[in-house]
Amino acid sequence: MKHRLIAAILMSFGLSLLMSCWVTLINLGWSDSFVAQWMAAFRLAWPPAAILAFLLGPPAQTLAGYLANRLPKFKGSKNDTDPQKL
Repeated sequence: MKHRLIAAILMSFGLSLLMSCWVTLINLGWSDSFVAQWMAAFRLAWPPAAILAFLLGPPAQTLAGYLANRLPKFKGSKNDTDPQKL
């Protein structure tokens, strides 16, 4: 549980930081107040992103395993999709 929580916080932090920067830049362009606007967007985006990453992590892992098992194996690949064995 602790590992899942830390992973969700780290992943949501990185994605929220980068995506809020990207969307702010696209929508508003570069200006003197860009960083302040970006940080405001980030502060709004990170909490729900962390909650969603925590809740959707296990179903996403299950779906990824299912889809990976349905893909053809590559030559020389073990095709090991169990995240616990990584």
